[in-house]
Amino acid sequence: MEPMRDCPLFGGAFSAILPTGAIDVSDLRPVPDNQEVFCHPVTDQSLIVELLELQAHVHGEAAARYHFEDVGGVQGARAVHVESVQPLSLENLALRGCCQEAWVLSGKQQIAKENQQVAKDVTLHQALLRLPQYQTDLLLTFNQPPPDNRSSLGPENLSPPHWSLGDFEQLVTSLTLHDPNIFGPQ
Repeated sequence: MEPMRDCPLFGGAFSAILPTGAIDVSDLRPVPDNQEVFCHPVTDQSLIVELLELQAHVHGEAAARYHFEDVGGVQGARAVHVESVQPLSLENLALRGCCQEAWVLSGKQQIAKENQQVAKDVTLHQALLRLPQYQTDLLLTFNQPPPDNRSSLGPENLSPPHWSLGDFEQLVTSLTLHDPNIFGPQ
């Protein structure tokens, strides 16, 4: 099984450590230029890194809630529920030199997959890293849908383990900026 790996993001402008087995969704379908999306090879778990316009009208915890609710709206969530919002220590971040504030949010959104009527409660963990000098909010999302009951395709011991909050934390803390030109002329 392949170990966690440091992976270039956004054409090498960033890098981060991704969990074992992460599949680049852009190899499977189109992904917007401001996103990097990875899926688990067996589960419906996914990790998303998004470069978003700085939402200067919201601050602190309200900024984390704003982005969570915005994602819910984009995904057509039937209900959104924030369970917790906590400040994230900048000293643990590889981006500490350019991140002015950071928040981590956990919550649930009731979302129906494409072409399905039944909505499921999906647990989302989000980290919001605010980079005002680049007019950017960096949003990292870990989607944890409820496990489905379909049987595994192979022997259980060959399936990669489900991703954990520790894997998400590793992604968030390891995210490194290599080329600030990604943000355009400053």
